[in-house]
Amino acid sequence: MSEPHHTKGAILIAGPTASGKSGLALRLAERLGGEIVNADSMQVYRELRVLTARPSTVEESRVPHHLYGVLAGDESCSAGKWARMALEVVRDIEARGSVPIIVGGTGLYFRALTEGLSPIPAISEVVRVSVRAEVAAAGEGAHALLVAADPVLAGVIRPTDKQRIARGIEVARATEKPLSQWHKEPKRPLLTGKLAKIVMAPEREWLRARCDQRFEMMLEMGAIEEARALAALGLDPSLPLMKALGLRPLIDYALEKIDLSDAVSRGQAETRAYAKRQETWMRTQMITWNRIFEQDSERLKDVIFSFVDELGLTSR
Repeated sequence: MSEPHHTKGAILIAGPTASGKSGLALRLAERLGGEIVNADSMQVYRELRVLTARPSTVEESRVPHHLYGVLAGDESCSAGKWARMALEVVRDIEARGSVPIIVGGTGLYFRALTEGLSPIPAISEVVRVSVRAEVAAAGEGAHALLVAADPVLAGVIRPTDKQRIARGIEVARATEKPLSQWHKEPKRPLLTGKLAKIVMAPEREWLRARCDQRFEMMLEMGAIEEARALAALGLDPSLPLMKALGLRPLIDYALEKIDLSDAVSRGQAETRAYAKRQETWMRTQMITWNRIFEQDSERLKDVIFSFVDELGLTSR
């Protein structure tokens, strides 16, 4: 298990998709001499730059960016794996005298970093591969395998969530202790110290419009070609990357199963629904974070910079 790190000052920016958090992180990094660390579960994968809204190569050239596109699409990235990677990156950033700015929309990633992880031993790749093959072969019967291994966990996991089902089974088999029991073990945060915790919470109708506009922009930037290229890899559809917002409709369009207007409509609906789930999670699970309701770019910048100035981070 990674040893905790006590930071002299890090900025954490969470927010729903299309809320403008990446642009804000970039402006903060340029002002503070900071470096940006990705906390988005889709942007860690290299195959989908456009469709996961990763920063452009031009934006990445303006300040250092970390943990973007670092994993292959056939890999899985748990909150624990990401938190350990992020912790090492934060240590390196501070060793260079820079300010870590951690930004993303995956609330579980932030929780793993700031609240801690259950002390689950590493699961061997042999067990992991074996269980995932068994779950894939079981199809709709996979949930019954989890019921046998960890009935408590099975009670809160959807039968269609093959990734979490496999995780529950592999932990129970490898450790001889159900994952639901591991979750009850004491946790400790990995990142402590001076943390500026910010949640962007723009007005809902404004955000819905932004979601729709951004999906249309993705199409202009090559999202269909990305989806077609990813489909050609033949990856397991249960992998995290294959659940990227709008990916399935665009693949269906590329395969001529639906027309473009249907693909756009479905992709936009998926994005809006996901943003709404993110809003709900962050409102109920990040109650101690500073909520920022501004959505105008200039006013938002002034509010954030004023808040960061109060923490003394501009003096670094």
